[in-house]
Amino acid sequence: MNTNIIKNPRVTEKGSYSLEHNVYTFDITKEATKAEIKKAIFALYKVHPVKVNVLAIPKKNVMLRGKPGSKGGGRKAFVYLKDGDKIEFV
Repeated sequence: MNTNIIKNPRVTEKGSYSLEHNVYTFDITKEATKAEIKKAIFALYKVHPVKVNVLAIPKKNVMLRGKPGSKGGGRKAFVYLKDGDKIEFV
């Protein structure tokens, strides 16, 4: 099982509000599919996701020390779990 498709949990203020509804957010690789994400979540955390939504994060233009640059972008996955299930990030 390829668990490298999940980079890390995405811990944000909005993400902490969605934890009340059993929705967890993860940064994923660009080539990951929903089925692969479900298998990787089960392999890492031993819970079965009910649903997975994938969203592209667009690149953003920024100024860094007076020079133009860009923030990377990427993809993130919203993983929905049953009411009794839980993922611990320790």
